[in-house]
Amino acid sequence: MEEKFIFSDNIPIYKQLLEQLTEKIIIGTYEPGSKLPSVREFALITGVNPNTVQRALTELEEKSLIITKRTSGKFVTEDKKIINKMKKEVLQSTVDDFLKNMKKLNVSKEEIISYLQGK
Repeated sequence: MEEKFIFSDNIPIYKQLLEQLTEKIIIGTYEPGSKLPSVREFALITGVNPNTVQRALTELEEKSLIITKRTSGKFVTEDKKIINKMKKEVLQSTVDDFLKNMKKLNVSKEEIISYLQGK
């Protein structure tokens, strides 16, 4: 599996890593129950400091998207309800951002709907 992580300068790296890992779990790149690379492996894959990787993984664990098995490592949750809940949260956030941007551009709901129906 080829890993692609891209980072920009305007958002903290751990937040970007958290977002990208969440996306990879939601879309199934990391399947439910699958073992994740170790912190050191993630650091090598991403080119990010291990402490930054650990911070992102800790937040994923707090959101119950991953679990730690003491001697075995970190695994994606097998609970598809948790993954689907996170998918809905990401969708809602994305839609909210989109609508906020459209409002800034003075695009009406009717224009948005018309455009989407045309696609």
